Amino acid sequence: MNSTAVIIGAMLVSPLMGPIIGMGLAVGISDFELLKQSLKNYGVATLISVATATVYFFISPLSEAQSELLARTSPSLYDVLIAFCGGAAGVLALTCRSKGQVIPGVAIATALMPPLCTAGYGLATAQWPYFFGAFYLFFINTVFIAVATFLGSKLLRFHPVKDLNPDTARRGRRIIYSIVVVTLLPAAYMTFIIVQKNVFERNLRTFVRTELDHSGTQILSQQTMGDTLRVVAVGKEITGEEIAVARSRMHFYGLDGYHLLVIQADAAGDIYNLTSHLSNAEQANSMLTAQIADLQHQLDAYSTLDTLSKHLSAEALALFPAVQHIAVGRFESTLTALVAIKKEQAIASGDRQRLADWLRTRTQDSGLEVIFK
Repeated sequence: MNSTAVIIGAMLVSPLMGPIIGMGLAVGISDFELLKQSLKNYGVATLISVATATVYFFISPLSEAQSELLARTSPSLYDVLIAFCGGAAGVLALTCRSKGQVIPGVAIATALMPPLCTAGYGLATAQWPYFFGAFYLFFINTVFIAVATFLGSKLLRFHPVKDLNPDTARRGRRIIYSIVVVTLLPAAYMTFIIVQKNVFERNLRTFVRTELDHSGTQILSQQTMGDTLRVVAVGKEITGEEIAVARSRMHFYGLDGYHLLVIQADAAGDIYNLTSHLSNAEQANSMLTAQIADLQHQLDAYSTLDTLSKHLSAEALALFPAVQHIAVGRFESTLTALVAIKKEQAIASGDRQRLADWLRTRTQDSGLEVIFK
């Protein structure tokens, strides 16, 4: 249901934090009975959690992945840092007489239950990237909470239950190091991909805003399709010379491997140009004066819609986080709103209807046509 409050509650009632800390502590103090009991409890809790989520999503009529599910499918090194620091805070809190609110905070921050629920969603809907991504996030949290607990027990000099011979201790350390490295490598690769994607999108926005988004021109969308960068614009026409200059400067923004394609609404550009020329005519007769007034009215309407689009985009971001941008214009005399959705987020059909109703109320046009892209 995408409810943040319910998800936080699930984190707090999660039975997984105890067994994970138990595993790290057991390794730190060489207590093999505690390790076996912790592994058993951990396995049972994990199995029941995934099975419950799988059954729920299998029988639930709600099958669309919401943002809270999608947020648990792409772990990175930042999740590693959160898990390790959370585990360190947890073991320090457990060694203090006054534990305060640290343990609930660790449970919320490291989010053990939501990844398992997302893994169950992936199983129920046969979407394996969701299953493996979410379960990998859960594994990251498990490993680094346990590692933080293990290191905490060593730094705090807990007395071992059993003294290990040097060979066994060395072999145990090698196993721990291997698990840590194997867990880190995929997260490092995924972090690299995420950073590359964010840098590219930032460079793309900067390029369009700097080189193509001039006064009187509104950029409706920019996206890459293969090796083509497609930009859709309305309003004042972007001239061939300006497009050529923009192409020559693409390498400054890391876009030299792409071909720039600018798609423009010619009618809007013609209106702008005709208004500019006619307003400076010295011998305008009554017909030309009326035409100028009409064109000026249309241009003012474009300016009004441009301002309205900016206000709607800002307001929609607070109400509907999945919305990236809203552009309002008239197409064949029908007021139309083009709603751009963030690529990494989905928006449910119910939210789409609410957004459409809100736009019609906000624009005071019950016939507003809403297009989602």
